Amino acid sequence: IARTRRIRDVLLSGGDPLLLSTAKLDYLLGRLRAIPHLEIIRIGTRVPVVNPMRVDDELCAMLRKHHPLYVNTHFNPPRELTPEARAACVRLVDHGIPVGNQAVLLRGINSSVRCLRALMRELLKTRVKPYYLFQGDTVIGTDHLRTPVEAAIELYGKLRGWMTGMGVPHLVIDAPGGGGKLPIGPSYLEDIGEDTVTVRTYRGARVAYPQPRERDCTVAYDDVYFAGV
Repeated sequence: IARTRRIRDVLLSGGDPLLLSTAKLDYLLGRLRAIPHLEIIRIGTRVPVVNPMRVDDELCAMLRKHHPLYVNTHFNPPRELTPEARAACVRLVDHGIPVGNQAVLLRGINSSVRCLRALMRELLKTRVKPYYLFQGDTVIGTDHLRTPVEAAIELYGKLRGWMTGMGVPHLVIDAPGGGGKLPIGPSYLEDIGEDTVTVRTYRGARVAYPQPRERDCTVAYDDVYFAGV
């Protein structure tokens, strides 16, 4: 990482980094933070869900030394937001650590509009930002938990517009073979014309949006200010 200047963002993930001792994690984060070109450190963890007592003041005080640092956790149904889990998330946020949530759409567990809306609302009440809603990975033995893509898109269409936009995550497929996280979802774009664009609202109404008269989007950047960016 130190030799590769184009790396600006590092994710510590599974196994679970918060299962390390606080001292070991402090050492790793310190080594990363000492790299000049590294801008952001992220931690992916399910510890706030399954072992919230691990997220104590000592851990949070250590993490805040390494800002900018972000934590993404993994609540699936709202029943996982126990009082102890909420307290762990609040403790992180109170120490200045932004917390996001990456949920997996699981058939028969959270695959209903009522359940998903409740999850997203309860996350926001806990000051956790819904970040991703994943289609399940193609892992052997889990096919019975995966939701058909068309059903996922239909469920997602009943979130956007029907609740605050802050509570609507990105619906994505983590493409097999390292293809990255690809957004899927309903299309609200009906037609692109020369003068107007027709869009469909979340209620199904069609609305005309006027195109700008000037179409050139070229921007003259300040080469000095943006040098190296």
